[in-house]
Amino acid sequence: MNNSEKILKMVSKLIETGVLTSQDVAKSIITSAKFNKEKIANKLDLVTREEFDVLKKIIAKQQKEIINLKKKKSKR
Repeated sequence: MNNSEKILKMVSKLIETGVLTSQDVAKSIITSAKFNKEKIANKLDLVTREEFDVLKKIIAKQQKEIINLKKKKSKR
């Protein structure tokens, strides 16, 4: 039995006994989804928008330098 099945079984038992309301179930599902999203993002080794923008600027600067070097080389 995997984790999602265990969670669903636990939630269904709590609902049957009347301990949980629909709002509690919704909060539990949202929390679980957020945790899974973060877990997947960490596995993918994603970067933040700020890191991406910095790398983009560095690459653009290096490309300009390469173009300038090629121009200088072709003039010789």
